[in-house]
Amino acid sequence: MTSATVELRHFGHDDLPVIRQTLLDVHANAYADELEDDEFTQRFPWFVDHWGGNPGFSCVIGYDDSEPVGFAYGAPATEGREWWREHMSEPPADASTFSVSELMIRPAWRKTGTAERLHAALLASRPEALAVLLVDPDHLKVQALYKAWGYRKVGNRQPFPDSPNFAVMVRDLHIAA
Repeated sequence: MTSATVELRHFGHDDLPVIRQTLLDVHANAYADELEDDEFTQRFPWFVDHWGGNPGFSCVIGYDDSEPVGFAYGAPATEGREWWREHMSEPPADASTFSVSELMIRPAWRKTGTAERLHAALLASRPEALAVLLVDPDHLKVQALYKAWGYRKVGNRQPFPDSPNFAVMVRDLHIAA
């Protein structure tokens, strides 16, 4: 399997009823070992509905033929409520932010370049100045991957009492050449 064989399809807020089960199925496969024991992971359907309920919700799903292999989704942050600001002494003049909520790849398609393609497709036409995401700090390889994609760690945040204390990573989306 290679990333080149994966077709990327774009979806928005109005598409959630059509793609919701696909997102849940990919998540169940990607986290099969953790679903029984981790209450935070079990709440994924709530997160899909929460993010998908945002009118600016954007999602890219990768398909190998008709089989979904992974997805990336997020939505614009509410202006003035960019929670990452607390981690910077001087936030940028343009703080418009796209929050990358999920990037998930089924195990059989990991390490094929598919994650990078999904991520790049999700952000390719975003008008916001910044992208932000949270990553489990225990996953150093994932954190290093995001760093290679232009993110920088600016702090840590625990958004829910039962969630990990995530690393907060920010990336400039429109750097002048």
